[in-house]
Amino acid sequence: MKPTPTSAILLLVAVLAGSLPAVVASATAAAAERVLTPGEDLQAAIEAAAPGDVLTLAAGHHRGPVVLDRALSLLGAEGAVLAGAGEGSVITVTAPGVTISGLTVTGSGLQVPDMDSAILVTRDAPRAVIRGNRLKDNLFGVYLHGASDSRVEGNVIHGRRDLRLAEAGNGVSIWNAPGAEVIGNEVRYGRDGIFVNTSKRNVFRDNSFADLRFAIHYMYTHDSQVVGNRSTGNHVAWALMYSDRLEVRDNVSEGDRDHGLLMNYVNSSTIAGNVVTASAGKCLFIYNAHKNRIAGNRFEGCPIGIHFTAGSERNAVSGNAFVGNRTQVKYVGTRTVEWSEAGRGNYWSDNAAFDLDGDGIADRSYRPNDIADELLWRYPQAKLLLNSPAVAALRFAQSRLPALFPGGVVDSAPLMAPLASGESGS
Repeated sequence: MKPTPTSAILLLVAVLAGSLPAVVASATAAAAERVLTPGEDLQAAIEAAAPGDVLTLAAGHHRGPVVLDRALSLLGAEGAVLAGAGEGSVITVTAPGVTISGLTVTGSGLQVPDMDSAILVTRDAPRAVIRGNRLKDNLFGVYLHGASDSRVEGNVIHGRRDLRLAEAGNGVSIWNAPGAEVIGNEVRYGRDGIFVNTSKRNVFRDNSFADLRFAIHYMYTHDSQVVGNRSTGNHVAWALMYSDRLEVRDNVSEGDRDHGLLMNYVNSSTIAGNVVTASAGKCLFIYNAHKNRIAGNRFEGCPIGIHFTAGSERNAVSGNAFVGNRTQVKYVGTRTVEWSEAGRGNYWSDNAAFDLDGDGIADRSYRPNDIADELLWRYPQAKLLLNSPAVAALRFAQSRLPALFPGGVVDSAPLMAPLASGESGS
């Protein structure tokens, strides 16, 4: 007999009702929680747990290393410390969807080739969440080795201070981890704050870096963001190399030693709204980088504002403020390069200009360098003649005969004042 609609509905209800206890039991099992006190065998507890379980370490010292080979949450109560034995990684994650939060992790090994880390996340473990931990005195802090779509957020990562720079590890290392995000961390000591290699679609946002070689170091990584980070007292703040289509926006570099921002073979990227101040070297160094938009940045108090070299072409430079740099621009080349866009150029603190029509644009073009600068760059020993009558005569002749100007940077629409915060220059 063909079932009636009513009987079909009753049958469906009966099936669901019959399976409901099993579903509830399964959900309950997946949400099991266990608190471990110091001295308990953490690795045994991991091996006895089911995917979805939550293991919480009570305050005190717990012994590592451990391997998380299933989708667990490993949490730490206040004062919980997981300490390795000085060999290998303290925590190795080999399963997708693991969460590690609230722990102090210390005691990794020192083998760079083995990626000895506080937390090593392997390529078999995408979607890891590493949040709110204190990672102290390890070789690497967090190493995402192929762990795509993982998130490293709100951690304090302090590397070892007793190693030479070549022997040190990075705060966060990323290799081939598309979609990984590093957000709101404090990174100090070691080699690089974040080192990313051969990846894409990464986001590095709102992190702070100090006492490192490079705050953020990019190699062969595309379609990614560096936004709202702060670098203080590092060798270089943002070292961007061999990468395309980056968004580098609203970052601050203060007192970094060699460069605030370094662009080496970086193409089709946007560099906007960044502030570089008091670098002991160059605010911005551009080497063989093409088709980038550099707008609305502030470069202040550096020996060189921008060093622009190696045939970098088709870059749009506008809306920037060059303030109090000893040399605003060092351009190595013979071509004339225009640094204005859509009738608006840049602000130059040393440009004694007039604006008779009051439109905010200086009435005359600005050239940051002259023929004497070019001679000094080509022949550094000529600095001995900088204040000589010969150099003064050369500059006087150039001021009367503009044809003597060499190729170089020309701003045809220099600004009378820096753009307000948030303006992009276009």
